[in-house]
Amino acid sequence: MFHVILHRPEIPPNTGNIIRLAANTGAHLHLVRPLGFSLDDRALARAGLDYHDLARVSVHDDLSACLATLGDARCYALSRRGSRRYDRVAYKPGDALLFGSETCGLGDDVLQQFDGGRCLRLPMVPGNRSLNLSNAVAVVMFEVWRQNGFAGEAGAG
Repeated sequence: MFHVILHRPEIPPNTGNIIRLAANTGAHLHLVRPLGFSLDDRALARAGLDYHDLARVSVHDDLSACLATLGDARCYALSRRGSRRYDRVAYKPGDALLFGSETCGLGDDVLQQFDGGRCLRLPMVPGNRSLNLSNAVAVVMFEVWRQNGFAGEAGAG
Protein backbone atom coordinates (compact mmCIF):
# COMPACT_ATOMS: atom_id res chain seq x y z
CA MET A 1 0.00 0.00 0.00
CA PHE A 2 1.07 3.56 -0.70
CA HIS A 3 -0.05 6.87 0.74
CA VAL A 4 -1.08 10.03 -1.11
CA ILE A 5 -1.25 13.19 0.98
CA LEU A 6 -3.04 16.31 -0.23
CA HIS A 7 -1.92 19.31 1.81
CA ARG A 8 -4.73 21.87 1.92
CA PRO A 9 -6.53 20.88 -1.30
CA GLU A 10 -8.87 23.55 -2.65
CA ILE A 11 -10.75 22.26 -5.69
CA PRO A 12 -13.41 19.58 -5.10
CA PRO A 13 -13.24 17.90 -8.54
CA ASN A 14 -9.47 17.40 -8.21
CA THR A 15 -9.89 15.70 -4.84
CA GLY A 16 -12.79 13.66 -6.21
CA ASN A 17 -10.60 12.46 -9.08
CA ILE A 18 -7.86 11.55 -6.62
CA ILE A 19 -10.35 9.61 -4.46
CA ARG A 20 -11.18 7.59 -7.55
CA LEU A 21 -7.46 7.12 -8.29
CA ALA A 22 -6.81 5.97 -4.72
CA ALA A 23 -9.62 3.43 -4.94
CA ASN A 24 -8.27 2.05 -8.21
CA THR A 25 -4.63 1.83 -7.12
CA GLY A 26 -5.13 0.74 -3.52
CA ALA A 27 -3.54 3.92 -2.15
CA HIS A 28 -4.57 5.44 1.17
CA LEU A 29 -5.54 9.08 0.64
CA HIS A 30 -4.82 11.58 3.40
CA LEU A 31 -6.40 15.05 3.33
CA VAL A 32 -4.75 17.75 5.45
CA ARG A 33 -6.91 20.64 6.66
CA PRO A 34 -7.90 23.27 5.94
CA LEU A 35 -9.84 21.93 2.98
CA GLY A 36 -11.20 24.35 0.40
CA PHE A 37 -14.52 22.50 0.37
CA SER A 38 -16.83 20.39 2.47
CA LEU A 39 -16.52 16.62 2.21
CA ASP A 40 -20.23 16.70 1.36
CA ASP A 41 -19.58 18.95 -1.67
CA ARG A 42 -21.54 17.82 -4.75
CA ALA A 43 -18.60 18.52 -7.08
CA LEU A 44 -16.41 16.27 -4.93
CA ALA A 45 -19.01 13.50 -5.01
CA ARG A 46 -19.58 13.87 -8.75
CA ALA A 47 -15.86 13.57 -9.57
CA GLY A 48 -15.37 10.66 -7.17
CA LEU A 49 -18.56 8.99 -8.41
CA ASP A 50 -19.27 5.94 -6.32
CA TYR A 51 -15.63 5.35 -5.37
CA HIS A 52 -15.88 7.00 -1.96
CA ASP A 53 -16.86 3.66 -0.43
CA LEU A 54 -13.98 1.89 -2.18
CA ALA A 55 -11.25 4.34 -1.19
CA ARG A 56 -9.51 4.65 2.13
CA VAL A 57 -9.57 8.35 3.03
CA SER A 58 -8.38 9.96 6.26
CA VAL A 59 -8.63 13.63 7.23
CA HIS A 60 -6.00 15.25 9.46
CA ASP A 61 -5.99 18.60 11.24
CA ASP A 62 -2.43 19.41 10.16
CA LEU A 63 0.57 17.92 8.37
CA SER A 64 2.34 16.91 11.58
CA ALA A 65 -0.65 14.84 12.67
CA CYS A 66 -0.81 13.22 9.25
CA LEU A 67 2.88 12.34 9.17
CA ALA A 68 2.67 10.94 12.71
CA THR A 69 0.09 8.38 11.53
CA LEU A 70 2.51 7.13 8.85
CA GLY A 71 5.14 5.97 11.31
CA ASP A 72 8.40 5.11 9.53
CA ALA A 73 7.06 5.60 6.00
CA ARG A 74 9.35 7.44 3.63
CA CYS A 75 7.62 10.63 2.54
CA TYR A 76 8.38 12.46 -0.70
CA ALA A 77 7.26 16.04 -1.34
CA LEU A 78 6.29 16.91 -4.91
CA SER A 79 6.97 20.46 -6.04
CA ARG A 80 7.94 22.29 -9.20
CA ARG A 81 10.92 23.41 -7.09
CA GLY A 82 11.99 19.83 -6.37
CA SER A 83 15.61 18.98 -7.15
CA ARG A 84 15.11 15.34 -8.15
CA ARG A 85 12.89 13.91 -10.88
CA TYR A 86 10.08 11.70 -9.56
CA ASP A 87 11.10 8.77 -11.80
CA ARG A 88 14.61 8.60 -10.33
CA VAL A 89 13.40 7.15 -7.04
CA ALA A 90 13.11 3.44 -6.19
CA TYR A 91 9.76 3.39 -4.39
CA LYS A 92 8.74 0.71 -1.94
CA PRO A 93 5.44 -0.25 -0.31
CA GLY A 94 4.45 2.16 2.44
CA ASP A 95 5.97 5.23 0.79
CA ALA A 96 4.00 8.47 0.96
CA LEU A 97 3.64 11.17 -1.70
CA LEU A 98 2.88 14.71 -0.51
CA PHE A 99 1.24 17.21 -2.88
CA GLY A 100 0.36 20.85 -2.20
CA SER A 101 -2.72 22.90 -2.93
CA GLU A 102 -3.73 23.85 -6.44
CA THR A 103 -2.97 27.56 -6.08
CA CYS A 104 0.03 27.58 -3.73
CA GLY A 105 1.72 24.19 -3.97
CA LEU A 106 3.84 23.35 -0.94
CA GLY A 107 5.21 26.30 0.99
CA ASP A 108 8.82 26.74 2.04
CA ASP A 109 7.86 25.81 5.61
CA VAL A 110 6.79 22.37 4.35
CA LEU A 111 9.57 21.86 1.80
CA GLN A 112 12.24 22.64 4.41
CA GLN A 113 11.22 19.42 6.19
CA PHE A 114 12.51 17.37 3.23
CA ASP A 115 16.11 16.94 2.16
CA GLY A 116 16.95 17.33 -1.53
CA GLY A 117 16.53 13.62 -2.20
CA ARG A 118 12.97 13.66 -0.92
CA CYS A 119 11.82 16.79 -2.76
CA LEU A 120 10.73 15.64 -6.20
CA ARG A 121 9.52 17.29 -9.40
CA LEU A 122 7.76 16.28 -12.58
CA PRO A 123 9.52 17.43 -15.76
CA MET A 124 7.78 20.09 -17.83
CA VAL A 125 8.73 22.26 -20.77
CA PRO A 126 10.16 25.69 -19.87
CA GLY A 127 7.74 28.50 -19.14
CA ASN A 128 4.98 26.43 -17.53
CA ARG A 129 4.07 26.68 -13.83
CA SER A 130 2.49 23.36 -12.98
CA LEU A 131 0.30 20.42 -13.92
CA ASN A 132 -3.26 19.94 -12.72
CA LEU A 133 -3.13 18.39 -9.25
CA SER A 134 -5.10 15.25 -10.07
CA ASN A 135 -3.00 14.70 -13.20
CA ALA A 136 0.25 15.09 -11.26
CA VAL A 137 -0.90 12.64 -8.58
CA ALA A 138 -1.91 10.12 -11.27
CA VAL A 139 1.44 10.36 -13.08
CA VAL A 140 3.46 9.78 -9.92
CA MET A 141 1.14 7.18 -8.38
CA PHE A 142 1.23 5.00 -11.49
CA GLU A 143 5.05 5.14 -11.55
CA VAL A 144 5.15 4.11 -7.88
CA TRP A 145 2.69 1.29 -8.52
CA ARG A 146 4.47 0.20 -11.73
CA GLN A 147 7.79 -0.07 -9.90
CA ASN A 148 6.10 -2.40 -7.44
CA GLY A 149 4.66 -4.73 -10.08
CA PHE A 150 1.13 -3.27 -9.92
CA ALA A 151 0.66 -5.31 -6.73
CA GLY A 152 -3.01 -6.06 -6.12
CA GLU A 153 -4.05 -5.39 -9.73
CA ALA A 154 -7.40 -6.97 -10.62
CA GLY A 155 -6.16 -8.60 -13.85
CA ALA A 156 -2.80 -9.79 -12.47
CA GLY A 157 -1.27 -12.80 -14.06
